[in-house]
Amino acid sequence: MTIAAKGTIVQTSAERRRARILGVTYLVLAAAVLVLFAIHTQGDATFRLTREGDRFSNLPDLVLSASGLAYTVAAFLAFLGGIQLTRGFGKATNVVLGFALLLFVFAFLGWAAAGKAFSLVGMLQLTVVKSVPITFGALSGVMCERVAVINIGIEGMLLAGAFMGAIVGSAAGPWMGILAGVLIGGLLALALAVLAIRYQVDQIIAGVVINIFALGLTSFMTSQLLIPNPELNDAPIMAPFKIPLLGDIPVIGPMFFDHNFFVYAMFVLVIVITWGLFKTRWGLRSRAVGEHPRAADTLGINVFKFRYLNVMLGGMIAGLGGAYFTIGSTGSFDENMTAGRGFIGLAAMIFGRWHPVGALAAALVFGFADSLQNKLAILQTPIPGEFLLMAPYIVTIIVVAGIVGKARPPAADGQPYVKE
Repeated sequence: MTIAAKGTIVQTSAERRRARILGVTYLVLAAAVLVLFAIHTQGDATFRLTREGDRFSNLPDLVLSASGLAYTVAAFLAFLGGIQLTRGFGKATNVVLGFALLLFVFAFLGWAAAGKAFSLVGMLQLTVVKSVPITFGALSGVMCERVAVINIGIEGMLLAGAFMGAIVGSAAGPWMGILAGVLIGGLLALALAVLAIRYQVDQIIAGVVINIFALGLTSFMTSQLLIPNPELNDAPIMAPFKIPLLGDIPVIGPMFFDHNFFVYAMFVLVIVITWGLFKTRWGLRSRAVGEHPRAADTLGINVFKFRYLNVMLGGMIAGLGGAYFTIGSTGSFDENMTAGRGFIGLAAMIFGRWHPVGALAAALVFGFADSLQNKLAILQTPIPGEFLLMAPYIVTIIVVAGIVGKARPPAADGQPYVKE
């Protein structure tokens, strides 16, 4: 977007084209809601806002007419489409897009729950849980790419962290399992750093090598070690604990304040990394290394040191996320159990524009898509189960395709640095 001499905003051709595409998208969504969710839909959708045993369990359910909700959402989406095509929303475009998609999903949930009861608070809590490994993967990517090192190997680091968490957790307890996951993630990140920084191997290839290595090694060790010794694949699962007072807040409490260690660690890491990147000398120098390493070197900043440090920290975060799969969720390791969550984490990083808070918000979107397929299966909707399983990956494709707008990575991202 450029600014004309008299202060009027002039859009580029790409921005005008995107505005038209978004306007048509809103109208298509309105038509889809009208045809699929409004017509021929009968009954009320009951959304439960509390769980059994909650302090405010007497809070009334939210009961809405499924067809009335769909007609209302369709009208509002058509209204948004008309405004988008005529004058647009300016800087609020992405906010409006997110709101429109939220309305569409709400209408869809009303259709799915027509004549049934649906635990909305349970789904929101599951959304946070499903977003945990994605957020750790996205934060790992943020740490690495802020110093211009592309980390495609997050998937392998998650997988290795899950494997080590299972073995060491089974033998020595959950906290040692977490430590083992963090350490193996750091070791794989060190391998990536050596290949990419010292030997200037193509960073994409180096990351793919790490993924293949982790998948092959963990699959081999599973067949040779874990299957013959099942006692080494029976790690204790960390129990959730409710934060007093905060955990009793209706809807918000179960969503954010009634989880195990990994969820709280995720929120703490988002806060700490955001503060570190944008409020400390380390963060300023890291961002300088990612944007213009030669200028940073001229000012006396050790480019290689910061790249090694941040990549290893990113790997340790990914290893922590991997330990979640076993110690925080299932208690046992299965081959390729990460199921592409590392790659979804990279998409969340891009969606979040290389910002920790944005990465968390994007991971929650992916977590919502993942939890959606679980809840719809319980509601026994006529949608085939295979399509429900595709939901988080479809969202990933939509995000990577750029419907949310173009995101600019750090200027030197993926470029090796040669000191003169």
